Amino acid sequence: QVQLVESGGGSVQAGGSLRLSCVASGLTSRTECMGWFRQGPGKEREGVASIDSDGTTSYADSVKGRFTISQDKAKSTLYLQMNSLNPDDTAMYYCAADRSLYRCMTAMEGIGVGDIDFWGQGTQVTVSS
Repeated sequence: QVQLVESGGGSVQAGGSLRLSCVASGLTSRTECMGWFRQGPGKEREGVASIDSDGTTSYADSVKGRFTISQDKAKSTLYLQMNSLNPDDTAMYYCAADRSLYRCMTAMEGIGVGDIDFWGQGTQVTVSS
């Protein structure tokens, strides 16, 4: 059984930083992609950052240069370092994993987000001005 457990969310003032963590269990070598998605109030869930099995990363334009995705395979942990946070970053952040790189990358573009294989329960990030 796959479990993705996020932590690290919280409240921060604009300009601040947070690091999210996602501890994964039950994933197999068939996992081709992991990523972070977010859903703000009244908004659809959107892709934030992804990393494939080769370590290639991808970012939403809105977070490029501010967020960094990384993983520690030995610890089965995915990270999202978020710097220069602003109120628009306020959202529930979800860790995700998929056995299809194509499905992962199209979800990052907003297509088929609901088709992603596995989701965490989410961690709330609130940025105040």
